[in-house]
Amino acid sequence: MKKLLFTFIAGAALFTLGISNAKAQDYKTAGGLAIDFGDGSTLVGPHIKHFFNANGAIEGDVLFANHVTFIQALYLYHGDISGAPGLRWDLGVGPGVAIGNNNTNFLIRPNAGLDYKISGAPLGVSLDWRPAWQFFDGGNDFNAARFQIGFRYIFK
Repeated sequence: MKKLLFTFIAGAALFTLGISNAKAQDYKTAGGLAIDFGDGSTLVGPHIKHFFNANGAIEGDVLFANHVTFIQALYLYHGDISGAPGLRWDLGVGPGVAIGNNNTNFLIRPNAGLDYKISGAPLGVSLDWRPAWQFFDGGNDFNAARFQIGFRYIFK
């Protein structure tokens, strides 16, 4: 499992370094802490967000809770909110995997949220509604009551 985690982090880092610069958003790359909460366990772990053009970004999370590790990546499309500098809405979706308790489950994570870059500081915060559609051996489960808050340091 440590090899899988290392491979995911190394791949995300290389992918981030290889993408061209974006100039229209308040920042390009940020990383920090994500807290995923709602029905069920609370998950906590590092996450990174990188814009590859003015509106498109990828976000990756590695979240931990109760002997389970969640690894997920999302594509997010962003739009400005007029009259609110630094605040943007985002919509997206991405795959994930939950590893633990002698099994592996696959997830689809839709996302709708807000992203705010604090003016004059290299800090950002996000709040997302992030339901989880989980597929496991013998069935699937949809949990609409999942949310995520992210605290990020803006690298560039």
